[in-house]
Amino acid sequence: MKEKINLIYPELSYKITGILFKVHNELSRFCRERQYGDLFEIRLKELKLGYEREKELKLESDDKISSNKVDFCIENKILIDFKAKKFITKEDYYQMLRYLKASNLKLGFIVNFRSTYLKPKRVVNIY
Repeated sequence: MKEKINLIYPELSYKITGILFKVHNELSRFCRERQYGDLFEIRLKELKLGYEREKELKLESDDKISSNKVDFCIENKILIDFKAKKFITKEDYYQMLRYLKASNLKLGFIVNFRSTYLKPKRVVNIY
């Protein structure tokens, strides 16, 4: 018996990954994060998707409050963090988990444009 897999925001995720692949195909793999973000933003506008760029997230821990900025928040549902480096690290993964927890959202993507083949990493907030 097959177990049914429930994806989080499947239609929106599909649209976003399509845009990410287009951006990667257009710019290739040796640009800066900012350049990928600029083209990604243009493609979001073309599809009329709501987004916030460089969204500030308040992170609270013990006695102090700090903030970080995530590259994109799409439709107030999915966070996107762009990278342009050799490989994604555990720290990148934990950073996205902190972003998801701070924003109280369920799904984030870590996208490393430096890779020869784009492989957006889905990160799910289970807390």
